[in-house]
Amino acid sequence: MAGLGMRDIKRRIKSVNSTKQITKAMELVSSAKLRKAKENLEKTRPYFNLIGETINEIIASTKGVKHDYITPRKVEKTGYIVITADRGLCGGYNSNVIKKAVVHMEEKERVSIIAVGTKGRDYFKKRQYDLDGEFQSPSDNPTYNFAHNIGELSRELYKQKLVDEVYLVYTEFFSTISYKPRAIKLLPLEVNEETVVKEREERMTYEPSPEAVLDYLIPKYVDSMIYGAIVEAATSEHGATRVAMESATDNAEEMIDSLKLQYNRARQASITQEIAEIVGGAEALK
Repeated sequence: MAGLGMRDIKRRIKSVNSTKQITKAMELVSSAKLRKAKENLEKTRPYFNLIGETINEIIASTKGVKHDYITPRKVEKTGYIVITADRGLCGGYNSNVIKKAVVHMEEKERVSIIAVGTKGRDYFKKRQYDLDGEFQSPSDNPTYNFAHNIGELSRELYKQKLVDEVYLVYTEFFSTISYKPRAIKLLPLEVNEETVVKEREERMTYEPSPEAVLDYLIPKYVDSMIYGAIVEAATSEHGATRVAMESATDNAEEMIDSLKLQYNRARQASITQEIAEIVGGAEALK
């Protein structure tokens, strides 16, 4: 039985070691993707923040202007753009952003979803939520064009009054080990007091009209917010995957050390038993 136990332990050590090699390789791949994603985020974030400040400033300085994208209406149905990943193996990344969306939806009477990422799509489809659109996650290569397609769909739903407000739910990146799900309102636009530039002494004039300027800028703003959220989410996903694979590799190493200890103990017990049998046989021959 000792020999059989040792064979089982050796087989398990080999299996865990194979798993460790896979998780280590995935950790290295995620690290490379994370570096690229962080570089992209550093380039995108200033523009992402600037256009938000600009839109807030325009809205704040054109009080009284009527526009479909800034005039609230009675909310009968709320649309959500929920950004998740296509894959798992990234810790609580997907479950956290889905939980954030679900908790936010509890306050609404009727909701529909544009799902970005198959994990979110599968979750909401399985629970029979109303899906207005579904997209695969572009976490490896986010593009503005992709964000524009999502923005165009959400604006069309809003213009046709199929939804009366639109929220964007994504994961904001802070560091490799810190990211937090966030929900922001896209439509109708609301002035964010934190980002509004202080009122200027001279009132700004917009040509040909504030409405025409908003017609041009708001779609760009919506697309930019979605693109920025996709870049934030992609960076968070790669960070979560890297941490999860690093943890899995560490756990595999601990398991291997534990199994090696068990193997050495089993081997020692086997040797002790053999010596005892030899001594017992010698004693019997006396």
